[in-house]
Amino acid sequence: MLRTADGLAFRRERLELPDGDFVDLDWPTAAQHPLPPTAPLVLVLHGLEGNAKRGYACELYRQLANQRGLRAVGMNFRSCSGEMNRTHWLYNAGATADVGHVLRHLEAQEPDVPKALVGFSLGGNMALKYLGEQGADLDADVRAAVAISPPLQMWIGSKALDTPLGKLYGRRLLHSLHGKVRAKAHLLTGKLDVAQVLATRSLGEFDEVATAPLYGYKSADDYYRQCSSARFLAGIQRPTLLIRALDDPMIDAADIPTAVLAANPHLHPLFPRTGGHVGFMEGTARQPTFWAERQGAQFLAMVLAGKNIRARR
Repeated sequence: MLRTADGLAFRRERLELPDGDFVDLDWPTAAQHPLPPTAPLVLVLHGLEGNAKRGYACELYRQLANQRGLRAVGMNFRSCSGEMNRTHWLYNAGATADVGHVLRHLEAQEPDVPKALVGFSLGGNMALKYLGEQGADLDADVRAAVAISPPLQMWIGSKALDTPLGKLYGRRLLHSLHGKVRAKAHLLTGKLDVAQVLATRSLGEFDEVATAPLYGYKSADDYYRQCSSARFLAGIQRPTLLIRALDDPMIDAADIPTAVLAANPHLHPLFPRTGGHVGFMEGTARQPTFWAERQGAQFLAMVLAGKNIRARR
């Protein structure tokens, strides 16, 4: 509620996908800080049922442009740009193929421009998974990444959604997902039991009867285990900052794989005791500042400028 899009103007680009669908990219410009097309570029991935103009994304765009001289572009996942996508597919925590397609598009448009990847929440899981999948094959121009409030072992972390606060957030997200299922019922009939999906009362139930069968997983637990970013952390070969609050109400802190994080020198975990889920507010309600976006922008600016990053513990 306290993050705004003030001072930003957006240009939308539609990217056609090989399967006949599309994703929309939103290119922000900070009014007071126009940047040259040669400035480093950051691809931003939003969270579950978010979009590229969410408050946290806008705050990051401003931090990148105003303080660090970095450009950004926000990727809207399928169905999230305000216009329903064409196919029966939606998106999920492991749907990294579209991320790869967007990055290849950006590389074709702007070869040799330094690039970075930032993901929030579910988008953070996607960013980490993509980096780990690519490993040494990642395009050399993608030089750094930041994941803010990412789930790491979803079969463990999702237990937080069973708490009263987790259920409150979960119901709001589920309502949005149900709306999309209704809008795509004509495409989903025969692939899912639409009535059963619309009867779900939690995100876990939705993943069991919608996400898992739609994407070929045996169950929600199978989906969580196969798509959780913890499985891919060892393969990451770019400086990557992970920001998670230990009091995150959406993700159980037990899902943090401490040994895996410690074993990879490219990973820089920054886990304060407090901060909530994509929260990290400082200052006051009238004059708020946002710590995670500032840390992420600073980290990317240092890496993209070629500076060495001191390991954080």
